[in-house]
Amino acid sequence: MLAAALAGCAAGPHIDTRHRSVNEESRVRYLILHFTWEDFPTSLQELTRGKVSSHYLVDAAPPRIYRLVDEDRRAWHAGVSAWAGETMLNSASIGIEIVNLGDRQDASYAPYPPAQVDAVVALVRDIQRRHGIKPQRILGHNDIAPQRKTDPGPRFPWRRLADEGLIPWPDEAAVAAARPAYETQLPPVAWFQERLAQVGYETPRNGEADEATRRVLMAFQMKYRPADWSGKPDAETAALLEVVTRPGGMWLRGKDGQRRPYMP
Repeated sequence: MLAAALAGCAAGPHIDTRHRSVNEESRVRYLILHFTWEDFPTSLQELTRGKVSSHYLVDAAPPRIYRLVDEDRRAWHAGVSAWAGETMLNSASIGIEIVNLGDRQDASYAPYPPAQVDAVVALVRDIQRRHGIKPQRILGHNDIAPQRKTDPGPRFPWRRLADEGLIPWPDEAAVAAARPAYETQLPPVAWFQERLAQVGYETPRNGEADEATRRVLMAFQMKYRPADWSGKPDAETAALLEVVTRPGGMWLRGKDGQRRPYMP
């Protein structure tokens, strides 16, 4: 009898699970993409025995996906971070580290092999589906920490994720139509800062073209204009910012393959 009583205490109280509230969502609201800056053995060692961690690691050769932290546990991948006013995103995100050497001494970035990208896309789709992550919350490490990070860098194919229906993308025709006005006269720096903040970036609001503002512009350009990510405010970047912050200015591809205006 004593053993039975002790066993009952160890099992915990009986909980009735027949009733469920409709007011709920996954604790996972963000999906953050990184590159490792290292080869696979070094990346695996750092993410399993070092001071940082990630839920997933995607190798390149072969393009194998490793789960390093269960999704219901917090991984230490985002660090000091912010998006749309929410800070310290480790507790609300899943992190995917992609084996890639990142930026090199000649300031170029390493490419992502197609098979590895296929694996990343499949993983992103699965995680987004299971947790109901909103498309605008699939982000790069440099989006949420632009002052200290550049990953996943300008070689990461964000447009591929848009074509797969995973993230929204600026309407190209709208960007082309908006650009000539900005070629004539560029908005002040404060305008760029305000639009970047509307997108979700933590950005200075001082009206100055300082280094912090340049780094936020770099992060934005790496995603939407990877051919030129100098961080300088220019007409094309202004047109992109106008369209990205305009209601219905972004499109999202549906399951039927058709593009539709995206309204977050």
